Amino acid sequence: MTQSVRARAKISALGTYVPPRLLTNEDLEKMVDTNHDWIMDRTGIRERHIAEKGVASSDLSVAAAKKALSERGLKPTDLEAILVATVTPDMLFPSTACLVQHKLGAKGAWGFDLSAACSAFVYALQVGSQFIDYTDRATCVIFGDGAGAVILEPAEDDSVGMIDFIHEVDGSGGCSLYMPGGGSLHPATHETVDKKMHYVHQDGQAVFKFAVRKQAEICEKILQRNGLKGSDIDAFIPHQANRRIITATADRLGLRPESVIINIDRYGNTTAGTVPLAMDTARQEGRLKKGDLVLLASVGAGFTVGATLLRWAY
Repeated sequence: MTQSVRARAKISALGTYVPPRLLTNEDLEKMVDTNHDWIMDRTGIRERHIAEKGVASSDLSVAAAKKALSERGLKPTDLEAILVATVTPDMLFPSTACLVQHKLGAKGAWGFDLSAACSAFVYALQVGSQFIDYTDRATCVIFGDGAGAVILEPAEDDSVGMIDFIHEVDGSGGCSLYMPGGGSLHPATHETVDKKMHYVHQDGQAVFKFAVRKQAEICEKILQRNGLKGSDIDAFIPHQANRRIITATADRLGLRPESVIINIDRYGNTTAGTVPLAMDTARQEGRLKKGDLVLLASVGAGFTVGATLLRWAY
């Protein structure tokens, strides 16, 4: 029996977008009991971008997608499928992918939404400020809004593109980072609104401990499976949740300092948007070039965990 050989997929273009409004640590000092040094020490975040009222996930997605299409010299009608990674869809239905397809003018493309929190980009954009309680110091200092889009297409050969991936979930972490209101368990009512059940709730210590352990573990696993060491990686682009999580992973893997991409100080945690935003930072700084061996990694609500190994294609 003849087996078909599937071509590698490659990233052929990248586009990102963040809303212009900035929320600095100094701004947050006026809103909750916190200060700039406390936030920087625990998270590494200096400022984050916040979408204005009325700006939806689909709007950020379309802005990022237009940049990616322009970079590749494609028209929206050239797209065959649209995957939108988000936990903050415009509405429960239709899918945000349908709205992006229409706003973008990508007639003929099919698509769907993928919900895996911070791991969603590695699994397949995101805007989240309206779901943040700005009286809760545990969450409001962390999150910001932003989006990224990449174009995937077949690679000409195996010299570039996706090499390997590992995805895991651990449902025991569901109570550590979640939004309790608005689903079938707790439909929206005056009571759920009064109890702030439609905001992000987080057990920061539990999330931190899990992320430090699992992000390093899954990266070690994918490297060992491919006969690689940390020093072989040209660019490590992790989910930007916390500077301490990133540096702990880098230290455990033995990564070269210049290979570790960190931009959390400028954007905060944009959940699924952090990895493409960090890709763009690496590219702007000349730290991401054709042929580079790239390791992507993330840990998100659920818990979800993901790692992807690839050769940068352009």
